[in-house]
Amino acid sequence: MKQIALRILQTIIRFLARMVVARYKPTIVAITGSAGKTSTKEAIYAALSRFKRVRKSAKNFNNELGVSLAIIGEWERISSPVVFFWFRVIGSAISQILFPSSTYPEVLVLEYGADRAGDIDRLMDIARPDIAVISAIGIIPVHVEFYAAGVEGVVREKSKLATKLPAGKCVFLNADDIHTPEIMKRTRARVETFGFSENATMRVFQFNHIYDKSTIRGALCKVQKEGSIVPVTLPAVFSVSHGYAVTVALLVAAEFGINIVSAGEALSDAYEAAEGRSRIIPGIKHTQVIDETYNSSPLALETALKTLSLITSRRRIAVLGDMLELGDYSLKAHEKAGKQILGAVDILITVGPRARFIGNNAKKDGMKEDMVYIFETAHEAKKVLQDIMKEGDIILVKGSRAIGLDIVLEEIVER
Repeated sequence: MKQIALRILQTIIRFLARMVVARYKPTIVAITGSAGKTSTKEAIYAALSRFKRVRKSAKNFNNELGVSLAIIGEWERISSPVVFFWFRVIGSAISQILFPSSTYPEVLVLEYGADRAGDIDRLMDIARPDIAVISAIGIIPVHVEFYAAGVEGVVREKSKLATKLPAGKCVFLNADDIHTPEIMKRTRARVETFGFSENATMRVFQFNHIYDKSTIRGALCKVQKEGSIVPVTLPAVFSVSHGYAVTVALLVAAEFGINIVSAGEALSDAYEAAEGRSRIIPGIKHTQVIDETYNSSPLALETALKTLSLITSRRRIAVLGDMLELGDYSLKAHEKAGKQILGAVDILITVGPRARFIGNNAKKDGMKEDMVYIFETAHEAKKVLQDIMKEGDIILVKGSRAIGLDIVLEEIVER
């Protein structure tokens, strides 16, 4: 009965969201990918918000209901009592359709999740994008477990955002992603690229951490498009993944006719790393914690470890949990991650049955046995971590949400 009620509700809300889009005709910027979607959304919003009336989808509102909610209003969460909440949403939508408002956003920045085949089609049916962004897919994408065709199925689904755009629209693709050349061949839309590659339309050519004595305060990212160089200061961020978010945000801003230097200044002023997405937090014992607890995937973990390898003056601890929803690719992905540890991490703590393979392969690759700790649960890991950590350490905490590494985070973050 609940499932039937949910389907009816989805149909109603989806219909009303389509009507709102038809009434106001906002420019739709849609973002998908297997890593970096939320950071990209936050960066685009920050780059545009000084110049346009813009709204972004809240937190992880990236399914049919979530995208529809973002179109209808600015709800941060589904509040209780739930029945009254949905009545308010429906009432708000009907009011906006019947009595047009001059304050409705000119631009909607929406995150399109694709956990399963068909998700992108359903989301595009609600709001067909004018500008599409594919943040990154990677060799082994997250959610691949739910695709019968494996990696090819994920790529096919995510790339629909580009391949179903008509000529005259624009798609921004990651120049460093292995799947980008194939997607470029299959779209009729105009393509521009972003990333660290020299061939990227908008290129990150420098990403350095900003220090106050030995404390990392954030990062300075320098971006180049043709002859223009734009510096962007990113407070409290760690991973180079934020460099990708900045480049595509500047590309989107340029698409709206906004000067990229002005957009870069807006980013420096307004961009904040979302919770759990490579945000730097003060830790106990005068340490620093890199919070990447929202999720993990092979590409995101590799990027985090590459960034950690840039830190050479401090002891580096990594607490790594299972990467879930990888299906038949799980063993390969965790073993490969183990080979990326040496040179990036001084002490490794793994949590979960799959992450055990990260630890085992790190030892096979030359990491000292007494520098690797393997646990089944986050509760076990947090006790040992508190004993191990000392002043000056930098600690990466990363794993899929269901592994519960937020428990570890709560124990070591300074209150």
